[in-house]
Amino acid sequence: MRCYSCSGLSLSIVCKACREKLFVPTMSTRRVGTLDVISFYKYTHLEALLHTKHKVEGYRIYRALAEMTMKPFIKEFVEADDRMVYIIGIDEFVKSGYAHVALLTRAMKTKYSKPLHGVLLARNRVNYSGKSLQFRLENPREFHYTGKSGIDAILVDDIITTGITLQEAQSVLLSYGVNVLFALTLADVQE
Repeated sequence: MRCYSCSGLSLSIVCKACREKLFVPTMSTRRVGTLDVISFYKYTHLEALLHTKHKVEGYRIYRALAEMTMKPFIKEFVEADDRMVYIIGIDEFVKSGYAHVALLTRAMKTKYSKPLHGVLLARNRVNYSGKSLQFRLENPREFHYTGKSGIDAILVDDIITTGITLQEAQSVLLSYGVNVLFALTLADVQE
């Protein structure tokens, strides 16, 4: 097998050298409304990898990205806070045989953090890619929540562009008594 990034021989989809040199997270935090959104990379840094989400190799790439980012983050987070935290993925809808956001949330399972898979799904499947803020505001996701109420949760998505999706998700969760601590994304489009 070859590394997706450098094409060198590797047992992993992203070789150890690329993980250590090219894919070191450069974390940033953006405030969207009342929600803090923590991102591991700038979008331009991961663009080619993120575009694989609906391709065959996307499963392995998203799993590797989750292991490099989400897993270490949650381990460090729960060490400092031993309360139970639930992980809620934004629209873990299965497309192309898997849900790419579910791969991110699954990597976050620990003794004190539990993913709630498929509990926050969009009724509106409109594609936001390349669309304006106005289009996004006129076509909300219309999330439906079927999970637990009265819990502390972390929202997870792959990319933050305008933040409209995360704000809508937070609003729906708040209406069900879910305390959204913050959101995590792989990449932030804003430079």
